Amino acid sequence: MRRHAYLLAPEPDAPFPPASAALRQPEGLLAYGGDLSPTRLLNAYAGGIFPWYSAGQPILWWSPDPRMVFDTDRVHLATRFRRQLRRSRWQVRADSDFAAVLAACAGIPRPGQDGTWITPEMRQAYLRLHRLGHAHSVEVYDPELGLVGGIYGVALGRMFFGESMFSTVSGGSKVALAALARYLAGRGCPLLDAQVENPHLLSLGARHMPRDAFLEQVRELAAQPGLVGPWTADFGVLEARTLAAGAAL
Repeated sequence: MRRHAYLLAPEPDAPFPPASAALRQPEGLLAYGGDLSPTRLLNAYAGGIFPWYSAGQPILWWSPDPRMVFDTDRVHLATRFRRQLRRSRWQVRADSDFAAVLAACAGIPRPGQDGTWITPEMRQAYLRLHRLGHAHSVEVYDPELGLVGGIYGVALGRMFFGESMFSTVSGGSKVALAALARYLAGRGCPLLDAQVENPHLLSLGARHMPRDAFLEQVRELAAQPGLVGPWTADFGVLEARTLAAGAAL
């Protein structure tokens, strides 16, 4: 029985092994090596695969089973938080400062983590994808404090793959996630990949999806016409308080 991940060929367009070949220990590890070129990254996401590694490690590629996903029309905001939102002065935009969201996600301290997996190499890779119109951010702004929360990820066809989110003020990431999900739902994108389980995601309505079912959805959704290019104008400026009602954009 194979007990090691695959070593990727050096060519950016070299194929990945099937996600079903991922290891059980550590759960979902599929391959290592390669690079973070746009071609390889987009091929990875199209196959339900994402990079996740720390400084000093080779690039590691993952496809866990089950997968953690959000249905974009079912993100859950607690009743108490919705009451707070009704008085909020926050505004939400998209792709207005992708680099700042990326930097904040890399720099925010996280319980149980020593350092960040968003290495300088990763940051440059997603900045390249953003410039090509495939990576996007949603930002939450306070009129006095500036950027207080955000989320970024990769759009491929009608599928969105979430990568990371942050808050500098309580609730900032929840608003970013809810606004992103609402935007996606309104544009025919039913699924938001959240990669792996954590209690915070579960509290917001994420659910487990068997990897085979997830891959089938990705194949179907990623092949459809997508939302390539800046989202700024189409997204507009959303008043965060409107998320309290849960209505579609």
